[in-house]
Amino acid sequence: MIADPAAAPASVRFDKWLWAARFYRTRSLAARAAETGQARINGYPAKPAHALRVGDTVSVRKHGIVQDVAVLALSDRRGSATDAALLYRESPASVAAREEELARRRAAAATEPRFAGRPTKRERRKLTDFLNEP
Repeated sequence: MIADPAAAPASVRFDKWLWAARFYRTRSLAARAAETGQARINGYPAKPAHALRVGDTVSVRKHGIVQDVAVLALSDRRGSATDAALLYRESPASVAAREEELARRRAAAATEPRFAGRPTKRERRKLTDFLNEP
């Protein structure tokens, strides 16, 4: 992250900011997300080279979960996660929706059976013995 706010650029490429803010691991993934509409600026799809400015709102959809964030600072360099967290602020409604969706997914996963595929030979023998009991 840039230490001196006066030296901060007035705008940054959208894909670079997504990468620097650690929404995506690589710039190519960030660019692909922008191209496919998974990442949007102010509610509209934007190209990877679109100029992002402070005050814009960015929506990022990953794995069916949408994060709506406000851009607080610009950076074209990827830093630590603590530095990246200073680049944006997630809206309270987005945080609540994300946590609700994660809780729903955890509950759904807890109700699914935990079989790891086909039974082993030992498990098949036990099952056969159990089913063949009088």
